[in-house]
Amino acid sequence: MLCSGGGGDKNSPMITLYGFGSYFGLPDQSPLVMKTMVQLTMAGLAFDVSVTGYMNAPKGKLPYIRDGEETIADSTFIRKHIETKYGADLDSGLNDLQRVQAWTIERMVEDHLLWAITYVRWTRDENYAKACALFAAFPQAMRGSLAEPSPKRMLDGLQAQGFGRHSEEDVTELCSRSLGALSTHLGDKAYLFGERPAGVDATAFGVLACLGTDVFDTKLTRKARSFANLMAYRERMMAKYFPEFGASA
Repeated sequence: MLCSGGGGDKNSPMITLYGFGSYFGLPDQSPLVMKTMVQLTMAGLAFDVSVTGYMNAPKGKLPYIRDGEETIADSTFIRKHIETKYGADLDSGLNDLQRVQAWTIERMVEDHLLWAITYVRWTRDENYAKACALFAAFPQAMRGSLAEPSPKRMLDGLQAQGFGRHSEEDVTELCSRSLGALSTHLGDKAYLFGERPAGVDATAFGVLACLGTDVFDTKLTRKARSFANLMAYRERMMAKYFPEFGASA
């Protein structure tokens, strides 16, 4: 899959982004891969997407990128790399206070709401089989060795983080507060800080894209879809960066 950010240095080496692939009606099943896809596009950098890199992931997780001879893992460090190497300021136009607010929002989204996606996909029996579809991205020889330990690893991670110790009602209540805070901050603006998306919009979009899909139906996903301004924002971001997925993705 070849993507173009509509700019960048045409003589620069092609960047390869390693992700999971398109599942659940989304550009990628991972909110962090989608975040990086959007941020690379924001930076005006051409890149291709590979679904063959999981076993070589430097930190055992996706996404990571290969940029020439450099390999960078973790979406936050990928952003730092593209801003440092290519001189892109994804928060251009934000003042110092807004940059601090953007970081605070990003941490709320990634360190709280993102865990809710794992909870939705892997703790509900009715969603488990759907979530396992992502293993189709891996070569046949690898699927058996990954399909069994991966869900257990995700559930163990939820237990260690704390979400896995809560009931569905408790998780919904906790995440409703974060969704409400995000909704209030967005208000009637087009993007989180005005009429132009910033780096944090890529983060928020990735998580809302996953929570907004109707593939997984839980109390939490229904709650997420009840915030009209967040769902309209999700559709704006989808239309801007992934128009091929349409308004219903």
